Amino acid sequence: MGITFFTSMVGISGAFLLVPFQISLFGFASPSASATNLVFNLIAIPGGIYRYWRENRLFLPLALIITLGGIPGTLIGVWLRTHWLAERAAFEIFVAVILFYLAVRMLLDLRRKELTAAVAEPVRLLDWNRHTIRFVQGEHTYAFGVPSMLGLSFLIAIIGSAYGVGGGAFMVPLCLTLYGLPLHAIAGATLTATLLTSGFALAAYIWLPVPAGVIAQPDGWLGLAFGLGGLVGTYLGARCQRYVSQRVLRGFLTLLLFGLALDYIWPSSL
Repeated sequence: MGITFFTSMVGISGAFLLVPFQISLFGFASPSASATNLVFNLIAIPGGIYRYWRENRLFLPLALIITLGGIPGTLIGVWLRTHWLAERAAFEIFVAVILFYLAVRMLLDLRRKELTAAVAEPVRLLDWNRHTIRFVQGEHTYAFGVPSMLGLSFLIAIIGSAYGVGGGAFMVPLCLTLYGLPLHAIAGATLTATLLTSGFALAAYIWLPVPAGVIAQPDGWLGLAFGLGGLVGTYLGARCQRYVSQRVLRGFLTLLLFGLALDYIWPSSL
């Protein structure tokens, strides 16, 4: 609940922080840990989505584009996790690289003007065709290319499903830096896309064949425990987002990500 309260404010489910938690405290680093995180996503995320929808800040066109691009990538990501990243040592290196990447992207974003805003306006669609989507939030108009967003979400889904996070943790900083989209407009959309792609990724972990000795089935009880706490956290986080500076939230997450990444590279550093 504590993790998702903060991460849901920036459109992230919080699953990317549960992977290090499972590895460090439980020694749980098999592909089953990634699958368990996806169970968490399915249970926890609807609370935040509901709140963003009530406030008219759930931008469904963006969620749909990210989902359509991400679904094929989930199958590739699951295969990578179960065949190339099944061993703990290899997976910890993978985790450290991802955490460093996220930390750097968030650090570069701290100077963006929209991160200082603490009040959000409803999102309104202006135009949607096969090339571009344009929308309005407050007094500003924003746009992004449909083909490029589809391609980006495909690549992110490969990484996200292998890591067990659904991809939202990567899409948010990229939407901010590459497309200049406002955080208050994309948070609900990225959470929605994470929920949908997590369902496909979890099905892949359960049904796709894996090498002998590799366990890819999720731990249902652990996923349920994570998910119920996360359900409350995402709802409260989405409700409080409009009152909190995103600069403060991203600064906290950046420090946390750097610390976790260093701990996986040099375990004695923390």
